[in-house]
Amino acid sequence: MIKRTFFPLLLLASGLSSAAELTEMEIRWLTAGAAVLNYAKQDLKLPIDITVQPQARANDVPLALGYENGRCKLVLSMRGNPNAEDILDQVPAAQRPLMIEAMVAHEIGHCWRYAQGSWHAVPAGFEASPAHASAAEALRDTRREEGYADLVALAWIHQRHPQQYASVAAWMRAVRQPSPEINVPGTHSTLTWLQLAPTGAAFTPGLPIFEQASLVWRKGLSHEE
Repeated sequence: MIKRTFFPLLLLASGLSSAAELTEMEIRWLTAGAAVLNYAKQDLKLPIDITVQPQARANDVPLALGYENGRCKLVLSMRGNPNAEDILDQVPAAQRPLMIEAMVAHEIGHCWRYAQGSWHAVPAGFEASPAHASAAEALRDTRREEGYADLVALAWIHQRHPQQYASVAAWMRAVRQPSPEINVPGTHSTLTWLQLAPTGAAFTPGLPIFEQASLVWRKGLSHEE
């Protein structure tokens, strides 16, 4: 059952006139991510809008984040997308909301980086890409951002669902295995970072989740291939 307290956030963020305009899948995903979205919007005051694609395009992922005019755009591309929930195929039904919550936290990690003006930036002492980055450098930058967002997701799970951390971390490592179809080894793999956080002990208690993720992320930058 959908909690009543979620509807105001859902309708305000999506710009929809009623929850009835959302599909059952969209409602399930947004409900699973409600705690993350509430935290991001109400506690952090992050500028987040939710956009529902009326028709998914070829190769669209079900959940993605962009940044436009100073606002984060959480985009759901589920309508007409036969592969929308493929990523959950190997997950028991009872655990699927937890994995979706982790995915939403991942996207909020991206939003935080955008909002802080840190997108594709690295700490002092690490190599940053030039203004006109090569294809390889651009892919490295993308991999770094994905690694950071994955760590935000794990820090969130450790904080909110510590007993489920091992299950989520194992699932994320399986999802992030390098694809054999990709010619550049490790292009979309964040295992460099995920392997640094096999348990919640990797994160420093008492810090905001973004800072917890950042500390582990810096270690990963030192171990990049």
